[in-house]
Amino acid sequence: MVDMDAVEAFRQRALNPEHPVMRGSHENGDIFFQHREAANKYYEQIPGIVEEYMGKINDKLGTDYQLFNYYGAPADARVIVALGSICAVAEEVIDYLNAAGEKVGLVKVRLYRPFCAEKLAAAIPATVKKIAVLDRTKEPGSLGEPLYMDVVTALATVGRQAVITGGRYGLGSKDTPPASVFAVYEELKKDAPKAQFTIGIVDDVTGLSLPEKSREETPNTAAEGTIECKFWGIGGDGTVGANKNSTKIIGDHTDKYIQSYFQYDSKKTGGVTISHLRFGDKPIKSPYYINKADFVACHNPSYVTKGFKMVQDVKPGGVFMINCTWDLDELSHHLDADAKRYIVRNNIQLYTINAIDIAQKVGMGKRTNTILQSAFFTLAGVLPQEDALKYMKDAAEHSYLKKGRDVVEANWNAIDAGATAFVKIDVPADWANAVDEAKADTLEGPAKTVKMVKSILDPVDRMDGDSLPVSAFVDYADGTFQQGASAYEKRGVATLMPVWEPSTCAQCNQCAYVCPHATIRPYALTEAELAAAPANTKSAPHKLSKGKYTYALALSPMDCMGCGVCITVCPTKSLTVTTQESQLAEQPVFDYMVKNVTVKDDVAGTDNVVKSQYLKPYLEFSGSCAGCAETSYARLVTQLYGDHMIVSNATGCSSIWGGPAATSPYCVDENGKGPAWANSLFEDNAEHGFGIYLGQKKLRDDLAAKTRELIAIEYCDKAIVEAANEWLDTYEDGDKNGAAADKFAKALEEGIVEGCKCPACTLAREILAKRDYLNKKSVWIFGGDGWAYDIGFGGLDHVLASGEDVNVFVFNTEVYSNTGGQASKASNIGQVAQFAAAGKEIKSKSLAEIAMSYGYVYVAQVAMGSNMAQTLRAIKEAEAYKGPSLIIGYAPCEMHSIKGGMMNCQTEMKKAVECGYWNLFRFNPAADKPFTLDSKEPKEGYQDFLKNEARYARLITEFPDRANVLFARNEENAKERYQHLLKLKALYE
Repeated sequence: MVDMDAVEAFRQRALNPEHPVMRGSHENGDIFFQHREAANKYYEQIPGIVEEYMGKINDKLGTDYQLFNYYGAPADARVIVALGSICAVAEEVIDYLNAAGEKVGLVKVRLYRPFCAEKLAAAIPATVKKIAVLDRTKEPGSLGEPLYMDVVTALATVGRQAVITGGRYGLGSKDTPPASVFAVYEELKKDAPKAQFTIGIVDDVTGLSLPEKSREETPNTAAEGTIECKFWGIGGDGTVGANKNSTKIIGDHTDKYIQSYFQYDSKKTGGVTISHLRFGDKPIKSPYYINKADFVACHNPSYVTKGFKMVQDVKPGGVFMINCTWDLDELSHHLDADAKRYIVRNNIQLYTINAIDIAQKVGMGKRTNTILQSAFFTLAGVLPQEDALKYMKDAAEHSYLKKGRDVVEANWNAIDAGATAFVKIDVPADWANAVDEAKADTLEGPAKTVKMVKSILDPVDRMDGDSLPVSAFVDYADGTFQQGASAYEKRGVATLMPVWEPSTCAQCNQCAYVCPHATIRPYALTEAELAAAPANTKSAPHKLSKGKYTYALALSPMDCMGCGVCITVCPTKSLTVTTQESQLAEQPVFDYMVKNVTVKDDVAGTDNVVKSQYLKPYLEFSGSCAGCAETSYARLVTQLYGDHMIVSNATGCSSIWGGPAATSPYCVDENGKGPAWANSLFEDNAEHGFGIYLGQKKLRDDLAAKTRELIAIEYCDKAIVEAANEWLDTYEDGDKNGAAADKFAKALEEGIVEGCKCPACTLAREILAKRDYLNKKSVWIFGGDGWAYDIGFGGLDHVLASGEDVNVFVFNTEVYSNTGGQASKASNIGQVAQFAAAGKEIKSKSLAEIAMSYGYVYVAQVAMGSNMAQTLRAIKEAEAYKGPSLIIGYAPCEMHSIKGGMMNCQTEMKKAVECGYWNLFRFNPAADKPFTLDSKEPKEGYQDFLKNEARYARLITEFPDRANVLFARNEENAKERYQHLLKLKALYE
């Protein structure tokens, strides 16, 4: 089918010194226009060429691809023009409506541009008078979206008369179900349909949205006999992987058609996942989410207690299965009244299964996916049970063998257990009349935040954000949201969490230091604070203050992710694992501590690890993966500088856990101060942060100039002069300048004479007008290794070379964690990742040494789990250094697949440093001895460290000989690197 002569001609035009040409020249205004127009004929020929090749494909495959394909009634139809997946939805609706006697149709755009007006006109029946064009985009300020504008122009060009309306749909991957398409055809029935409209949303501000029928009122347009199943899981529990296996098993071992869609929220591992599976004996179109299911499974019981509308998606007579440890009374307590009524009135078959305990027994830990998959196959009856179990075991072996035979066998045991572990619930008849409980409005906090939580966060948290109208976002039209909303989520997704034993606790605060989500916090209580605390508060005499205070360790069961990192690092084993439900009474204790216990200046501070954890964390309850190291680093930075901190964040993991709309985990203190956060793209985040720094620097420098001018006036108030000098003296000291700025502002306010327009009062007013910029800001640029080592490196290098006082923190996971696990320049030799399936050939980039080569950049490599004090010291030194600073933090990740899971995140850091895989050092140009090597001579066990992570170990399974070679090179490179660091140490001594 390919014209190889044309291919050869194309190749002959390649750049070659044997017949050289210049390509990519610059042109001035005298010739550019003409030269550009000279290419017109080539664009004009494209539709004909595309049509020719479509014809060849049609001849071979029996398809009917045209530039524009028409589907529907041949005459007098109301027509939609669209492209992409919505066409399949429209076809389902067309089949339904035309079978009912209506006349509707669809023009599917196969070639968008060059847009061929004649072919479009030919595809639309001559009798069509009303057309709706659907665009999946929004161009603010335009009279219409791109496809709409082209259709209007095309039909005008050929002289076709019709009423043409334009609609928007599906922005941000918004689901577009049949109800939306029904609404479009209904609108086209009107004599004067809306010229512009939206579907799939409720626009109660500009009134553009079309009314749509409810789920119950909308007909089911899926192919007859299609079985639809929906699974509510939690990111990282294996639900999605199990359902991919289920789909493949059904497709491979039956004659049924299959389809699967996977829906995620914006959180990392630990967020909501919804799997949509369809299978049937007829071809399946239906490119939309399931809302009328034969089978729905809830894999996490917290979704029931949160009131997610899950059972409402089950068809009458269908099956609803809940994974929980509840008996009937407990189930009745947790199910809301609406769910109970729906179950009874629609004869829903209700089952429970305790996959949580089964997983523990068979060695699956927290992963319940295989157990629940086995139960699904038994209940759904798609395959004979014996066959289903066999196919599942084969699939499990294929999926998990790279993680070890023990993992495979644990999955086999889970499959056997899950096949019969479910329990049929005899639904009480009185559920039919269940009464909704009135919920008390007890939200406290800043008024704007509370309003945002009620209007946006709460429905989004219940996975009901699709129902929010446009009016809910009017206050946030500029794209800004209030900080600190994550504290209101209380997701309660952990099944297991720590319990504290005060009598053996060393009060080292290491548990809080490593906690990724700030859900475990130490407090020093006065007698009055302890007396007012909940009765079940655990405590012990405070060691650091020698009994002046009482020590308490507060844990939040509703915010804890159950990662177990705190349990792993506890040196006295005073934290042990227990069920989340058994600790729910601890939530009021945690809430009391956060709200009422003050920070004690005599025990809190930045001196050491212990003191640092009495400081308020300004990053809490984020959407990061359970056990994430990135948030542990970021939270620590906020504890030190959060009340005067600005963050410019690179798109990636840190933007997902750090910047979810209306759910910010960065929070404020009682004075309303906290980190100001903005996201920027991979390619320009360093420049973005640099611009923020320069902007506030210019404002402060102007204020300093005005201040010097003010205090030079001989009659300036002495109190103002004294406060101004103190502010100027601490101008570059972030720790002291805040208090000095407050003192200066107060003196200015008290010294201004009302109505006076003298130079002194005028200057004072001008300074006070910008008082928010008086105190020194701590500017931080956050991002991952994909940004810093790869895509954003050029900008980062530019900013570091500037010599300006910005701080950069790189969360180094050695892989593109947020986009599927691609190799980055931080990936190491032998590491398996996307684009390095057989192990990466070359060593990781030494970003630290590149930055050190300037000689005036502060540089540190840290690993919190290896040396907590060194990490703290590096952050403090970076902030104190009057110039650019770069800290690279080693951050084990879910993508590494560490044996034992992410509860071993911090211990894995320690192992990495001990064996020499990662080195700790600090380069401080301001110090007498600039270079400090903080890690010791590597111990044995380098290869054991590599084999402890599946990102390396899988290479042994798939390419054992290559693994031996690459691992040896990796280790040798590590040895050479350490010797090089020793030379640097000697050089700077």
